[in-house]
Amino acid sequence: MAATIWINKAKLTEHKLHEEALPVLGDGEVRLRVESFSVTANNVTYAVIGDMFRYWDFFPAEGDFGIVPVWGHAVVEASNHPEIAMGERVYGYLPMGTHLDVLPGHISRGQFTDVAAHRQPMSVFYSQYSRLAADPEHDPAREAQRMIFGPLFKTGFLIEAMFRAENWFGAEALVMTSASSKTSMALASVAREKSPGVKLIGLTSAGNVAVVAASGLYDQVLAYSDVAALAQVPSVSVDFAGNAALLRSIHETLGGQLKYSCIVGATHVDARSGGSTAPLPGPAPTLFFAPDHAVNMIKELGPKAFGEAVAASWNAFVATTDDFVRVDVRDGVAAAAEAFQATLAGTAEPAVGIVVRP
Repeated sequence: MAATIWINKAKLTEHKLHEEALPVLGDGEVRLRVESFSVTANNVTYAVIGDMFRYWDFFPAEGDFGIVPVWGHAVVEASNHPEIAMGERVYGYLPMGTHLDVLPGHISRGQFTDVAAHRQPMSVFYSQYSRLAADPEHDPAREAQRMIFGPLFKTGFLIEAMFRAENWFGAEALVMTSASSKTSMALASVAREKSPGVKLIGLTSAGNVAVVAASGLYDQVLAYSDVAALAQVPSVSVDFAGNAALLRSIHETLGGQLKYSCIVGATHVDARSGGSTAPLPGPAPTLFFAPDHAVNMIKELGPKAFGEAVAASWNAFVATTDDFVRVDVRDGVAAAAEAFQATLAGTAEPAVGIVVRP
């Protein structure tokens, strides 16, 4: 029996547990039993912009409902493929549930790609599965951290690389919203390492200021209500919050000093629209889609060099995560729905990384 959490795509606060018998495994297919996955603001973003970027299409549900993708570990429960053995463990993009059937292709020692027809229109970035026995990024002692921070870290890594390639558009400061989010922390870590001349400013809710400051990743942490205190120096901003009023406040405060405005996620779902419809002062916000940047960087550097570059920064970052994030492991697929709803509502603790074992 397979169980998944179905979310109403138009009303994300509505969800249900869907159970069904496992289908007969097709020729060449492999059945993955989900062992564990993380639930973060990243998953909320997948749901919020699911139609725009076809996130709902990876693991289709029915009617008004969809299945939110997650990142995690799985074990091969059954295999009709000669190159994939039962018991093998993998890491990758999974449904918020207990099982996933894949059709492996482009197989190497380190990974394979799900070449199922319905996944082909979407970015291949999401259809590649790491085979842990030959995966240089796999650390058995850090599986939880990889699920919680790994995909978000790569987004932060790619944002920093984009800015550095453009000489930071002449900016002296980087302003990040949702500074308690995993992606913002990852970006701050990589920027501190690779672009030490840029001042790192984190914006967060008043209740999170102390927690974010304690991470040591930012040079300055401000509450959202203190945006007007931003220094009038050439700056770039990265908005992970999706809060229209907050983004306007940043643009209006910095005005001509804002050299580039980047939009990544949407953690403040209730405020992602609304407010004034007047044009924003300064540069037009530009959406950052990490998979496209990853594909381009891999083409430029080659897979090996790209992997090594990410791994070097990842190792520096992950060693610090124990200082500011506690892993909270929860059992049962229903726990995923609870964690998703708490994250959606903004009530999840920023200092806690949630891992679900369905």
